[in-house]
Amino acid sequence: MMKRLMLAIWLCAGFAGLAAAEGTNLPVKIGAAEADQHYDQLMTVTGTVAQVTLRPTIVFINLDHPYPDSPFAAIIHSKDTNQFTNLKLLRGRSVEITGKIQNYHDRAEIVVEKAAQILVPGGWPAATNSTAASVPPAAPPAAQPAKGTNDLTNGVM
Repeated sequence: MMKRLMLAIWLCAGFAGLAAAEGTNLPVKIGAAEADQHYDQLMTVTGTVAQVTLRPTIVFINLDHPYPDSPFAAIIHSKDTNQFTNLKLLRGRSVEITGKIQNYHDRAEIVVEKAAQILVPGGWPAATNSTAASVPPAAPPAAQPAKGTNDLTNGVM
């Protein structure tokens, strides 16, 4: 009888250990300000989108503060932007960005290659809450400056 009890305790402890180990496979969530302490690690960086900058070949999503004061940026190269619709709607939203944190010119960043890397918790309707790829349709575009004018803020949302 004692052997059975010990076996049961041992099995329960083993399964509890396995369950805990399974949970460690998920990336750890950290705030944007902590990202520079976790280079070359797979993490989920959380924060509020302060700025979305659209360029012809790249998109910058700065968390917590606009560039150059942002502690973290998500980078989306043009070859991957077709997975997203209207990224500028992320501005002001809380997001979770998952990936390997890289050091680029002493700034923490994650290169986003898949829509599933950006989660907007509670930000979208329940049916489309899984990724930023489900952004609702955009409002009509704002008026563009006349040709030949020098408007450097045009690409910053």
